[in-house]
Amino acid sequence: MEEQVGRALKARGWTLAVAESCTGGLVADRITDVPGSSDYFLGGVVAYANMAKERILGVRASTLESHGAVSQETAVEMAKGVRRAFGADLAVAVTGIAGPGGAQADKPVGLTWLGLSGPAGDRAEQHVWPEDRRGNKALSAEAALEMLLHELDRTDG
Repeated sequence: MEEQVGRALKARGWTLAVAESCTGGLVADRITDVPGSSDYFLGGVVAYANMAKERILGVRASTLESHGAVSQETAVEMAKGVRRAFGADLAVAVTGIAGPGGAQADKPVGLTWLGLSGPAGDRAEQHVWPEDRRGNKALSAEAALEMLLHELDRTDG
């Protein structure tokens, strides 16, 4: 999947940045496993604490207070913030509850929001994974790569 993303980015001459919370750098790790990824991957931020989301990525405190760190709104603001910070063409963000703790009544373990920011606009998608912590992180990273690939496939190259 990461190789397909890399080929599509190179074909368009686009650059990529990532913002990660619950995945702890797993998306960036997979992207940089591809030889030559420095041609398109500018970097990433692991913003685990809300303070980091605010200070580094520019997520508004009001967003975190109103919607929480694991929300559509936060995921999109993370993606927009990392795209802006790195000057990237495309950015993806991941925020979620990997488990086993951290669940709330309306936010179960496994809930993950992905945010994307690119030339065609900003969007988010939600997933709820059924695995343990490591499994939820792996599924979230895979979904982030799939989201990138889908975005690259739907934009003109």
